[in-house]
Amino acid sequence: MTTHEAEPRRPGPQGATAFGDAQGAGRHWTAIRFADGIMTDALAKHLLGLQQYGMTDLGEVLEVYAQLEDGTEESWVTGWAGLAARLQRRAEQAESAGKLVTASTAYLRASTYWRASVMYFSDAEDPRMADNSHATAVCYERYLALSGYPGKYVEIPYEGGVLPGHFYTSPVAEQDAPVLIITPGRDTWAEDTRWIYDGAIRRGIHALVYDGPGQGLALRQGKLPFRPDWENVITPVIDFAVAQPGVDPSRVGLFGVSFGGFLTIRAAAFEKRAKVCVTDPGTVNWGGSISGRLRMLAGLPADRIPLQMRNLIKDYAWKHGVPNTITDVIEALAPYDNTEFISQVSCETLVMDGTEEMTPGEARKLYDALTCPKEYMVFDPTTTAQTHSQMGSYATATEFLFDWLDERL
Repeated sequence: MTTHEAEPRRPGPQGATAFGDAQGAGRHWTAIRFADGIMTDALAKHLLGLQQYGMTDLGEVLEVYAQLEDGTEESWVTGWAGLAARLQRRAEQAESAGKLVTASTAYLRASTYWRASVMYFSDAEDPRMADNSHATAVCYERYLALSGYPGKYVEIPYEGGVLPGHFYTSPVAEQDAPVLIITPGRDTWAEDTRWIYDGAIRRGIHALVYDGPGQGLALRQGKLPFRPDWENVITPVIDFAVAQPGVDPSRVGLFGVSFGGFLTIRAAAFEKRAKVCVTDPGTVNWGGSISGRLRMLAGLPADRIPLQMRNLIKDYAWKHGVPNTITDVIEALAPYDNTEFISQVSCETLVMDGTEEMTPGEARKLYDALTCPKEYMVFDPTTTAQTHSQMGSYATATEFLFDWLDERL
C-alpha cells in the first residue's frame, strides 16, 4: 500500500516533476475566475478541459462566458443553446454538402453545448429541458456515425426500462480485454467523461459509460431520480458490460467521477465482480456534508437566500424526486451516507484527490476508512490538476490514472 501526500514543494502524485516555481509563486491558475458562481466557474474549467478532444473550442466557450449574466439560469441556457443551434445548422449544411469531417466536428461541439445548456438549468417543466436534451443526443450520434470514433449507443436493461449509455470498443484491445465502467457526477453527463473513456480505449481497455438515475438522459427523458442504493444500478450495468464481445469478465473496473465517486464506492461494497475501483474524489457522508450547508439557510426567508442557492435547492429537489423545499431536500440527502458500507469494499481501490477540492479532507477520510488494498493519489499545484475531479487538467489526470490502472486491470 502506497500513499501520496500533498506537502509544500513536493512533487505531485507518483513522483510527477514540478515545473517552474509553482509552489513559491503563491498564486496558481485556479485563482482565475470565469464566473462568480462556484458551479458556473467549475463548468468553465470542465468545458475548457474538453477542448483537446474536439468537444469544445476556446473562443466559443469564452464568448458565451463573456455574455453571461452570472447567477441567472436564463442567461446560461440561452447562451449555450444559441451557440449549439448555430453549430448544429453548420454541421447539417456540411453533411448535406458532403463535407463529412466538418460535419462531424461541428456535431461534436454542438452536442457538448446542448448538454451544457441544461447543466445549470433546474426548470424541469420548461420545454427546452427536453428539447435540448434530445438535441445533444442527436448531434452526438451523428458525430459517431460520421467520425468513425469507436463508440455505439446502448440501452442497458434496468428495472423494466433502460439506462442510456455508450460502449466504446478499444481498437488496440486484445481478444479478452478489461472493461472500465464509468459513472458520471451529479451535474455532468456520461459523455462528459471523455478524458476517461478516451484514455481507456487508447490503452486496450474497453469502456462503458452510462447515465444512471438522476443523471443525463436517464433523468431528463427517463424521469428517473437519484437513489442511494447504487448497487442496484451497477449490477445490471456490469451484467451488460461483461456480455459484450471481447470483454474479460474477470477484469472489470469501476470509476466514479465527483458525486459518481460516492455512488461507486457504495456499489463496490456489494458488487464483488469489480477487480478495481477508482473514486474521484470520494466522500464518506456526501448527504451530510451537503445538508450541513443547507441547514444554515433553512430559517431564512426566500428573498434572503442568494439566487444561486435557490437554483441549487430546486436542482437538488428535482434530481432527487422531492418537493422544492430545503427540509425535503435535507431529508432526501440523509440516506447518502456510506459510513456503514465502506468496510465492505474488498477490491483494490484508488482514491483521487486535489489540494483545491471543493470539500477539503473528505477524500482522505474515505481513504482512511477503507480496509481493502488501497492507494491515495493527490494532485497539488505542481501538477496543475488540483481542482475538483481535475477539471481543466484532464490530460494530466489521464496520465496518472492510467499509469496506475494499467498495472491492475
